[in-house]
Amino acid sequence: MIAPAMTPFHQSPRLQAPVVGDEVAIDVTTMDVADLAQRCAIESERFYRGQSHDSRYSYELFRRALVERDEIAWSYLFQHYSSLVEGWIRRCSAFVNSGESSEYFVVGAFTKFWRAVTPERFAAFPNLAALLQYLQLCASSVVIDAVRAQSWAEMMPEERIDLQRMPHAAADEEAMQRVDRQEFWRYIDSQLHSEGERVVVYGSFVLGLTPRAIFERYNTLFASVYDVYNIKRNVLSRLSRNSHLRTIADQI
Repeated sequence: MIAPAMTPFHQSPRLQAPVVGDEVAIDVTTMDVADLAQRCAIESERFYRGQSHDSRYSYELFRRALVERDEIAWSYLFQHYSSLVEGWIRRCSAFVNSGESSEYFVVGAFTKFWRAVTPERFAAFPNLAALLQYLQLCASSVVIDAVRAQSWAEMMPEERIDLQRMPHAAADEEAMQRVDRQEFWRYIDSQLHSEGERVVVYGSFVLGLTPRAIFERYNTLFASVYDVYNIKRNVLSRLSRNSHLRTIADQI
């Protein structure tokens, strides 16, 4: 399933609360999508001014984007809520350690949300508040996932990383450790399934590159920087479950 394209956001959307105001007689399902998006913006302003407001317009815009998979509705939705999502991302405690821009994670959050809320699942979100709560969860999770994907601790036991507590080895012990490390990397290489995985692992743990830097350097291998994150997360998850790899690591 491929998420629709998301254009760069350039306006400051506001949050609407799930309260039905006046104009109950309006059938939002028959409204033109552009008029619907305009009413979303109006109702958002009413909400932030403490005035009576109607969340049906925003909920209908979500429904068209997620149930009907209407790309125009999705584009309006992205533009309307991207600023709100960016605020959530910036307030996520993991964001400062991510090494990425908030704009990058906005796209990732919407993509995760679109893939998760299928037409069949939409009924599980009975109102606008439920949809926004889940969108906020997606925003936090893409940041946390990205930071975890950069962590060597997901592949190595935590105690293997704390070099300050490791005793200094004698010359012969250092030579043996170099052999052990070579065996460690040879085994990792044998467990990688593609050139893309090898580039991501080498770039991350040998060259010390961020996912964005890897994408910029090897952009012919990846469709987007998000692909680099996904590959890195999948590789680390797979290797972390490999008991033989952990045995080798314990010998280093």
